[in-house]
Amino acid sequence: MSDSPDKRNEWRAIFYVQARVAILFVPVVASLLIIAALAGNERKSVPDAIDRTVTGSVK
Repeated sequence: MSDSPDKRNEWRAIFYVQARVAILFVPVVASLLIIAALAGNERKSVPDAIDRTVTGSVK
């Protein structure tokens, strides 16, 4: 494998593109993880004796 300057420039350009894509997606993935964690905590709460999905007609 040759270490020509052209090859090094190609690899450097590829790494720059990957870094830019990662910088764009890291905040998106982090926010989705935070939303999932917050939504997951809500479901884990102890269920009430009263079923909130039932309207007042049936108890």
